[in-house]
Amino acid sequence: MYIRRDYSQPFFSNRRRRRGFWRWLLLYIVGIAAFLWLVDSQFAQLQNMALSAIGQAPEPTPFASELATEGMTAYMSGRVNEAIALLERALQQQPTNVDYLYEYGRLLIEANRAEEAIAIGQRAIDANPNDPRGYAIRAYAMDLAGDSANAIPVAQAGLQIDQFFSPLYTALSSAYGSINRYQQALEAGERAVELDGSDPSARRVYAFALINVGERDAAIAQLEQAVSLNPTATSPYFELAFQYRAAQRFEEAIATYEAVLAMAPEQNVVGRAYLRLCQTYWTVRDDAQALGYCDDAIGIAPTLEEAYAQRGQVRYSRRNYEGAIEDFEQCVSLGSERIECWYLRGLSHYYLGGEDCDDAWTILSESLVMISQRGIGAGVLDPTLAGLRLVTENCSGFAGRALPTPIPPTAIPPTPIGG
Repeated sequence: MYIRRDYSQPFFSNRRRRRGFWRWLLLYIVGIAAFLWLVDSQFAQLQNMALSAIGQAPEPTPFASELATEGMTAYMSGRVNEAIALLERALQQQPTNVDYLYEYGRLLIEANRAEEAIAIGQRAIDANPNDPRGYAIRAYAMDLAGDSANAIPVAQAGLQIDQFFSPLYTALSSAYGSINRYQQALEAGERAVELDGSDPSARRVYAFALINVGERDAAIAQLEQAVSLNPTATSPYFELAFQYRAAQRFEEAIATYEAVLAMAPEQNVVGRAYLRLCQTYWTVRDDAQALGYCDDAIGIAPTLEEAYAQRGQVRYSRRNYEGAIEDFEQCVSLGSERIECWYLRGLSHYYLGGEDCDDAWTILSESLVMISQRGIGAGVLDPTLAGLRLVTENCSGFAGRALPTPIPPTAIPPTPIGG
């Protein structure tokens, strides 16, 4: 058979090739769209990969567990404020994690931020009402914030959940001591140590309970244990040194404050340590050493009004009345109501004589009002009255002037008993 063919048409048809072309074009467009979607949805990761390739990638955000671990490491090294900041970041990621809330609350208490710790304790309770740790933080913080009577039922509610959780007894002991229920404070403190003798807070609070019943030597032993259990926490050192001073063990007190300074703590702690050294040396009448440490304290913490009050007393005892007045005035300007910044300032004006007699009379009269209102004892009242009498006897224009009469102090209502 002979097949005639039209040679004006190509031998191979182009219909299939046209269909293939459009298919590949469609696939190409879909591929481009998928690529653009991938870039848009994964832009941050791709950007970090690109920056990493050239060594400019930012540090990845640490996990909450890493931040919490770093925070506790900082605390154990004595860096309390840094530890608090790290726990805050961990809680931003996991705001209801009771482990983090509990440690954060403990750090706030250590930093004397009791009001904030109260709120953290409540957050922990809300996150898990059956976990005793939130009750322990809230109760202890409430006591430190001055709400001791109401702290007791909070701690007792925690004991309904776990009667063997030592920090609840620590909080109870502290609260009972604050409202003068010393025997209950002693029993709760002893129970706290019995349940967890490795807890420095339990040792410290038990020490306070022992002091309240006159067992200072036993209290010192407990504070020494607290220091040894956590040698980088500065608060127990200050408490121990104070008890050394009260027991007239001044060399040990000085060594304890120097141990704090050797730890290179935060600036506010350094200022306090210098101030306490100033006070200790002044107590043993080494005024030159005392003055130097007070100067150091003010240099580190220029707004520490207690340091000006103490340096003023040192200068007053050295008869540097102009310097004493300068310090006492700075003490008052910082908002202090320390009585020594008033009556000793008035006496300093008297001893300068001349035109200072007017200031002496005015300031000593103001001091007398403050002394009467607060019910301050004879140790301050007698020299104030003596100063006023000396003004009437030795300052011109004041002869025969009647001495101010002390105002009876306002009766203080009894502390309510709670729990």
